[in-house]
Amino acid sequence: MYLAPGEVVDLDNCAREPIHIPGSVQPRGVLLAVTEPDLVVRHTSQNVEALLGPAVDDVLGHPLADVLGAEAADAIAQHVRTWGNLRARNPLVVAIGDRHLDVVLHRILSGDSTLLVVEVEPASGPRPFSFPNTYQAVRSAVEQLNGAHDLANLYEITAREVRALTGFDRVMIYRFDDEYNGEVVAEAMRPELNPFLGLKFPASDIPPQARALYEQSWIRLISDVGYTPSPIVPGLDEVTGQPLDLTHSTLRSVSPIHVEYLENMGVAASMSVSLLRQGRLWGLIACHHYAGPHEPPYGVRAAAEFLGSSLSLRLVARVEEDELEARIGASRTLSRLLTAGRDHDRALASALVTGTTVLDLVPAQGAVVSADGVVDCVGDVPADCTALLAWVAEQDDEVVVRDALATQEPALAALVPGVAGLMALRLPEGQAVVWLRHEAVQNVDWGGDPHNKAIATREGDHVRLSPRKSFALWRETVRDRSEPWTPSEVRWAEELRARLLEVLLQRSRLQIRTAETVQRSLLPASLPQVDGWSVHARYEPAAGGRVGGDWYDALALPDGRLAVVVGDVAGHGLSAAAAMGQIRNALRAYLLRGDSPAQTLASLDHVVRWTMPLEMATGVVALVDPATGDVELSAAGHPRPLLLQPGGAAVLLDMPVERPLGAGSGTPPTTRLTLPPGGGLVLYSDGLVDSRQTSLREGLRRLLGQFDHADGRAVDIDTVLRECRDPASVDDVTLLLLRRNH
Repeated sequence: MYLAPGEVVDLDNCAREPIHIPGSVQPRGVLLAVTEPDLVVRHTSQNVEALLGPAVDDVLGHPLADVLGAEAADAIAQHVRTWGNLRARNPLVVAIGDRHLDVVLHRILSGDSTLLVVEVEPASGPRPFSFPNTYQAVRSAVEQLNGAHDLANLYEITAREVRALTGFDRVMIYRFDDEYNGEVVAEAMRPELNPFLGLKFPASDIPPQARALYEQSWIRLISDVGYTPSPIVPGLDEVTGQPLDLTHSTLRSVSPIHVEYLENMGVAASMSVSLLRQGRLWGLIACHHYAGPHEPPYGVRAAAEFLGSSLSLRLVARVEEDELEARIGASRTLSRLLTAGRDHDRALASALVTGTTVLDLVPAQGAVVSADGVVDCVGDVPADCTALLAWVAEQDDEVVVRDALATQEPALAALVPGVAGLMALRLPEGQAVVWLRHEAVQNVDWGGDPHNKAIATREGDHVRLSPRKSFALWRETVRDRSEPWTPSEVRWAEELRARLLEVLLQRSRLQIRTAETVQRSLLPASLPQVDGWSVHARYEPAAGGRVGGDWYDALALPDGRLAVVVGDVAGHGLSAAAAMGQIRNALRAYLLRGDSPAQTLASLDHVVRWTMPLEMATGVVALVDPATGDVELSAAGHPRPLLLQPGGAAVLLDMPVERPLGAGSGTPPTTRLTLPPGGGLVLYSDGLVDSRQTSLREGLRRLLGQFDHADGRAVDIDTVLRECRDPASVDDVTLLLLRRNH
């Protein structure tokens, strides 16, 4: 896509410009594209006559020997036959008369075949050009790089040595961030120039296609910003119908937009060397000259490229050393955190925020941990983290990262004042680890307003560094953002999450075993034997062996009556089992002193309300006179029992139910009935009839179907459990059958 006539030049169309196929070259040299193996010229730059003598018409379609002479053409043919990787063997020095020329070779595709690109420049500088000469030119600099103790020192050495090598007025080390905004991290310059060290420049200054080109072609020279491009003739390849791809051309003409940028900067000549890390552009060595055209010879440019490669390798080594050191430190911190987390005598939440804390793994101003029903924190956190933890539980991602909460999550930001960024680990069952960061107000010094895309002519006589209309120091204050969460910090958080899942599993297994032991110890060891009556009961934990708060009880009272009970404390694990134990023991005490079912539930409601305010429990209590069959019943928030009739029919008992324990009215209603011989009661917990996959209506219908037998046949309680329970249920189940035999 090319710019339309009269189209305004700005950064938007700059980003669309096909800079790898400019259709012209810089006139410091000549470009020839020839066929192989016959070396016939198919394309030439229009300046061929000025540099080499023959006119364009005497070049196109003619053998290369007619243009450069037989000796030079034979040297090129021999070079091409000898070496496979031509770019690694540049330049080839040839003689035409008394002149020496640098010949730079590479191949480009032309349909199913290739063209040999021959770029010819007047030879200058030390000769012969060779790897030993190149290395000698930078040997001292490489030794200094190897002895550098930190990144800043690496940058400084490189800027200084490249300037000494190339003679440019200013040499800068330009480093990109993750969004390709650039910063000048080192510079060497003439003393009278304005410094650019520390200034930042927006990613739009170097469009994406330019960055991609820098990753493929590592050095680019514009020896004279005011040059007149020399067109390639013919402009389109006869095979492809497209302009020649000049990605790897040393003479490639540059974007007219970029030339205008350089003119706005006051730059007369420019050179850049790519700095790569794992094939990705992380920075540039940017060289500017203001005094006029400047053309370092090919050997010097190659030496500068060699130095850039050395810096890239040293940088990668330095970064990897730093990352290795950080990984070792993070691994040690993780080990200490997990060791503390495996201490089952401490709450996991407290273990992660005491001593070595999660803040030692990922720096932040505060952290909140919710685990095993305990919420604990370290550092500066909001007074109430309920809304924060609820928000984390609703997220889809396992690791949630925000660094501009006011913009990204305004509703949450309003609930957690002072928090600008967070990173959260979402764990099973609403558990979480959340790091919190405050606002980090940043003053960013830009080289001109980064939001102003306008390009204007040069303003005044001041040297500029950026293509914007104004390039003076422009300070931007960035607010409502936290320090960004680095990729390493996110990886460490992900590692912590993976390890915590193992810790939670171990703790869960221990709690299950402990809770099961507690619960089994609280269930009756045996059921009372009452003449003329039978009592059968079963308890089964939830899927996966998760013990909950269900329980049953049956005991003969001093006055001769029989008490049967089924109850349920919400939740799972040790806390639910412990709450169940307290309620069960209190209930026994009230029954043994002679309280009625209604009085018993009223007293339990008072106990739960004042001693277990965070618990929710339900229960149904029945007192039976074995001699008469008279039954007195009361229920608090619990499913109504089934009434079994002598003929085998079963119905849902029609009785009022009080609110759950801890939220009751204080006067639970009482239901009275008489069980005739053959009759009975079925008490059960809601886990038997209600689940995520089974509605309460369907569950009750299924339960009634197990007991509603017109033929009066016996009912097996284990069969009832097997047929009625949803295998996918996450709740435990209790079932008690009381039957009057005669």
